Amino acid sequence: MGRHREFDVTEALDAALCVFWRKGYEGASYADLTEATGVERPALYSAFGNKEELFRRALERYYEHYLGFFPAAMQLETSREVAAHILRGAAELSTRYADRRGCLGVHGALAVSDDAEPVRRVVMAARANGEAALRERLERAKKEGDLPKSADPAALAAYVCAVAHGIAVQAKAGTSRSVLDAIAEQALTTWPSGATTRPTIAPTKSKRRRA
Repeated sequence: MGRHREFDVTEALDAALCVFWRKGYEGASYADLTEATGVERPALYSAFGNKEELFRRALERYYEHYLGFFPAAMQLETSREVAAHILRGAAELSTRYADRRGCLGVHGALAVSDDAEPVRRVVMAARANGEAALRERLERAKKEGDLPKSADPAALAAYVCAVAHGIAVQAKAGTSRSVLDAIAEQALTTWPSGATTRPTIAPTKSKRRRA
């Protein structure tokens, strides 16, 4: 019988996730990973296969544990609420931890060498899946009249994802949460409205005085 592992795999994965989030895929060395996890390189190999597979597992864990705001947004009533929840969620998550600002999916493989091309493709596929889910939600909004007939759900989904990714990059560069929230609000000012969008109720005016 093989020797039992002497470490918690989930705890090691969470520790590795934080390293990748902070340093990116290529920036994270095995020395960084072994120090953070407290697990020697042979044991990491035994548990996860190699660095690439460890990153894949960490990315899956990141999407499951940290990006819950994205599927939650799909359940909101209007397309504008969906977009707002995603952008505000991106700003919140990207600034939640002082030691790992930004987004693992964006920073993890933003710029990699040819050797790490498989990792970049994995990240791109994950982003594409999220954008596709958003596009389907916006297509539904268009059918329901929440978006105008002239709206392009694919372009709107790409726009929201592009702004969310930009927020993550700006957060990594040190931009404050307040500025990122302002960016999100600015992006929403041009959101198209459809025939069924609930009108904004103006404040009640005081009655005119009788002559």
